[in-house]
Amino acid sequence: MATILLIDDDLDVLHTNKKYMHGEGFTVHITDNPLTGIELARSVNPDCIVLDIMMPQLDGFQVCQQIRSFSSVPIIFLTGKGAEDDKINGLLTGADDYLVKPYSLRELTARIQVQLRRSATAAPVADTNQLRFHDLTIDKLAHKAFWKGEDLALANREYEVLLYFATHPNKEITFEELGLALFGFYNEVDRRSVMVNVSRLRKKMAIDDVLENMIETVWSKGYRFLSR
Repeated sequence: MATILLIDDDLDVLHTNKKYMHGEGFTVHITDNPLTGIELARSVNPDCIVLDIMMPQLDGFQVCQQIRSFSSVPIIFLTGKGAEDDKINGLLTGADDYLVKPYSLRELTARIQVQLRRSATAAPVADTNQLRFHDLTIDKLAHKAFWKGEDLALANREYEVLLYFATHPNKEITFEELGLALFGFYNEVDRRSVMVNVSRLRKKMAIDDVLENMIETVWSKGYRFLSR
């Protein structure tokens, strides 16, 4: 049974969501205090976090940044803001998905399940738990990537982007293909989200020119991961 942590300053929303998710078979922890939410993220070790953006003391972006300092747990933002910049800011701070209010609990549950399935499929297959390209090692068992033995400290989504690239080497990967792999769905408006996630990965890979140049942009179409 998966454990979900809900962080929102609206207690009515918290109790409504908790009741619904209990009915879907989840173990649910809730808090209306962002600082308590950070501590629960440490102590409860949830399988997914649903995090509101607009909160007192700390906003969702700040909470996400602090959680990302010690955990790669999937994080879904809930926000009343529909502006593209707010969505991009959420992805840049380490969120894996976002949902704009008002939302249906069925859709929220579906998005949680997508994140849980993605985490589950990260489990390695015997004898194939490592991929190597030049001095890049992707360890599927540890859910980490290393360059010349140094941990790249990738967030969950960054790792997923790299793993998808690495399992499709030297192949043109479209924005739609990558979006479907990351989010489980794709609309043309999701192209920016795909680009942001690739940009975040590239920043981590910028420690070495050879490593950084392994991701090639295919103009107006997508990307190509160069394994040679």
